[in-house]
Amino acid sequence: MSTAAAPGIGPILRIWLGNAAVLVLLAVLAGALLPLHGEPWWVASPRPARWWWCAVVVLAYAGASVVFLRPRPAAQATSAASAEPPMLVAWASQTGFANALAERSAAALQAGGNNVIVLPLDQVDAQRLASTRRALFIASTTGEGDPPDHALRFLREVMPQASALPDLHYALLALGDREYLDFCAFGRQLDEWLRSRGAQPLFDRVDVDNADEAALRHWQYELIRIAGSAALADWSPPAYTPWRLASRTLLNAGSQGSPVHDLWLEPACGVLPPWQAGDIAEIGPRNRPAQVQALLARLGLEADAAIPGTDGETLAALLARSQLPDDPQALAGLTLDALVASLQPLPHREYSIASIPEEGGVRLLVRAMVNADGSPGLGSGWLCQHAPVGGTIDLRVRTNPGFHPPPVDQPLVLVGNGTGMAGLRAHLRARVAAGARRNWLLFGERNADHDLFFGEELLRWQAQGWLQRLDLAFSRDGERRYVQDLLQDAGQDLRDWIDAGASVLVCGNASGMAPGVDAAIAGALGGQQRDALRIEGRYRRDVY
Repeated sequence: MSTAAAPGIGPILRIWLGNAAVLVLLAVLAGALLPLHGEPWWVASPRPARWWWCAVVVLAYAGASVVFLRPRPAAQATSAASAEPPMLVAWASQTGFANALAERSAAALQAGGNNVIVLPLDQVDAQRLASTRRALFIASTTGEGDPPDHALRFLREVMPQASALPDLHYALLALGDREYLDFCAFGRQLDEWLRSRGAQPLFDRVDVDNADEAALRHWQYELIRIAGSAALADWSPPAYTPWRLASRTLLNAGSQGSPVHDLWLEPACGVLPPWQAGDIAEIGPRNRPAQVQALLARLGLEADAAIPGTDGETLAALLARSQLPDDPQALAGLTLDALVASLQPLPHREYSIASIPEEGGVRLLVRAMVNADGSPGLGSGWLCQHAPVGGTIDLRVRTNPGFHPPPVDQPLVLVGNGTGMAGLRAHLRARVAAGARRNWLLFGERNADHDLFFGEELLRWQAQGWLQRLDLAFSRDGERRYVQDLLQDAGQDLRDWIDAGASVLVCGNASGMAPGVDAAIAGALGGQQRDALRIEGRYRRDVY
């Protein structure tokens, strides 16, 4: 699957003008030659004098063709220089599943307007990698940790010879089965090789156990974020259960940043599902009520019309959880059954859980986002503005093993910014419950007076000895300092904690904070030790 840009209007116009000029020139030459024809038409070979005039006409035509139709080297060079190479989607598959996921991933990228090329991994060579700027890799593991058969060529020929790839930004989906000892071994090997060549991950590797739908939804969620195609429906919608929104509190009134709300949710059935620190809440968002009402009014439909085959769900409720067309007239004139059949559910949104089950509910830290047109973001708009307190929220808890806590007897370094405090707070709360005191938190935000989320609790834990060290950076208070600056300044202390067996967990912004923190860790420990920590599971990230 690949796409190509349409030809520009410049080359088309130049060809048209060139053809027109040639036709005009030929007409002028024909008019000039016509007076020379003063006798009956000559049926034999032309006389020698006529051959000279024929040569003149041919040369004129050739000259006009060269002038008007030849390629413009400067324009071609400019076009080539400005053209972005297609985004590569490379797959390695033994049974065809990775191939199918590659096609789906490519479709998601193309829906966001991205130019994409899909290739099996054995057709990817070192030259293509060097010329690619963004890539997705979907890699299966077969047998006892082996690559798919067709990927052996890439493993044996390309990986040993490929040069550094500092300009490549990539994401990797690793498929495997935890019943085997070397779970996702080839995906992990490919990820580590790309990092060793200097390639930069767009987001951390997603490991999929036996086609786990939740992990695949997380992969799609990340694709939507980088592709700009937020309206895509989930490949497999989460099995939500209703939760009651018990409270919603604005935490940062007066901040220079966007509003951040502290939400508390309880299961409507009264029974808490199990989860660990680091796990994720998948939320089923809703469209704005005013948007739904405006659509119903324009179509002349009743909000409380019952949907056939449901347990009394109304048309307004169905529209609230469905993708709405940009042009409402696309739904005009449809019967109720046809209208229902045409609707797709809204894609889910993911949020780090800030609490542990022992606290009795799910706590979320949500920043209100705004779209380019000024409208509220889909997920944050629903949770922060439109969902009524006391009403229900569709929610599903998803395990996130890549960000689960280390053993309680090991020291823990927590690093993050913004609403990443949610995931860090859950880990700290779990450590306090387990009696683990060797904890170090480094956190960054805008203003100390407004943006130290859960600040009273953090300071209390510090005073009680649960938080051995607390380092804070606020970028809008005097000197612009960020959490990565804190980590860089504390390089020797970080080395001491790592030597003592500490793990590092990072939660927060993927585009600014996470690369800076990664560079600071590499600067303090060296790139080789940083990579070793990642392989050992002692350096984990939940970034977005």
